Amino acid sequence: MKHLLLFLALSSTIFFTSCEGDPGPPGEPGGLIFAQVFEVNANFNYEDYPSNTYFSPIYTFPFEVFESDVVLTYRLSGQDNTINPPADIWTQLPQSVFYQDGTGDIFQYNFNNTFRDLQFTIEGNFDLTNIDPSDLNNQIFRIAVVPAEFAATNPTIEQILERGQIDTSEIERIQK
Repeated sequence: MKHLLLFLALSSTIFFTSCEGDPGPPGEPGGLIFAQVFEVNANFNYEDYPSNTYFSPIYTFPFEVFESDVVLTYRLSGQDNTINPPADIWTQLPQSVFYQDGTGDIFQYNFNNTFRDLQFTIEGNFDLTNIDPSDLNNQIFRIAVVPAEFAATNPTIEQILERGQIDTSEIERIQK
């Protein structure tokens, strides 16, 4: 009996490991596709009317970017010297800065992009001409472009439910 169970266990292991499903889509020649990353050093210029906004120069991407790609940006906000070697600290945009503690003044680093270029902005809820020049000049930004493609369809919730991709009890719980 022991030998029979051992035989069944081994044969089922071989059976399940030898199964294969539909092949996936072909990959790019050469292996994985990685996000492209680059950095810029920005100095901001003020536009008084009507926006009360600082603008960086417009930066074009140094490589091809597609309309569907995802652009992520980070601002160098400091350095962690508690580790060896020290490491840069990056904060994802948009980033709000509480200016002059206790006054309620807030400004925000943000960005706008197309698939050709991007521009950084500083917007706030007070007269931005009072911002310290260290917050305006020599600001280092890291831009990551993540390859993506548009989905073939934009299914409705009913179509997703028909395919069984969502647990309906979770939807009922949310609706209550």
